[in-house]
Amino acid sequence: MKKFLILIFLLLITRLSFALELKSSAFGNGDYIPSRYTCDSLNFSPPLEWKGVPPQTKSFVIICDDPDAPFKVWVHWVIYNIPSSKRKLEENIPCQGVLADGTLQGVNDFKRLGYGGPCPPPGAAHRYFFKIYALDTILDLKEGASKREVLEKMKGHILDKGELVGLYKR
Repeated sequence: MKKFLILIFLLLITRLSFALELKSSAFGNGDYIPSRYTCDSLNFSPPLEWKGVPPQTKSFVIICDDPDAPFKVWVHWVIYNIPSSKRKLEENIPCQGVLADGTLQGVNDFKRLGYGGPCPPPGAAHRYFFKIYALDTILDLKEGASKREVLEKMKGHILDKGELVGLYKR
């Protein structure tokens, strides 16, 4: 019984020390996203960085979507099979299916590969959820996958996840 309790304690400490955290140097959690990362300006993907990675991580997935969009959750970015050695993405990731390091990008709801920045209708601010997932596998998908396809392949492989929320309004 004592060994079991020690094991549980060690697992809890390990879990707490590896809480996956996603940040951006361009905006803080709950802050407004600068226009350079939106359709109103350069439409660059924002710089992102993360820490607290579980040691068993084989790849990362980042999904950005807007749950405040009219009619449905609007997908802005699906990027997957990010190598486990990476801890950041620079701003303005090229909108192509396969990146130089083997990272793959899916199709967003603008029907394009890569990042499509916030572009809400005039009115109240929308929330943009940048979600990162640490996986114990590399997803068996080609470039151009949808959010739904990526989420399906991720089932049973998520070690940890983190989130960064940005706001934008027009």
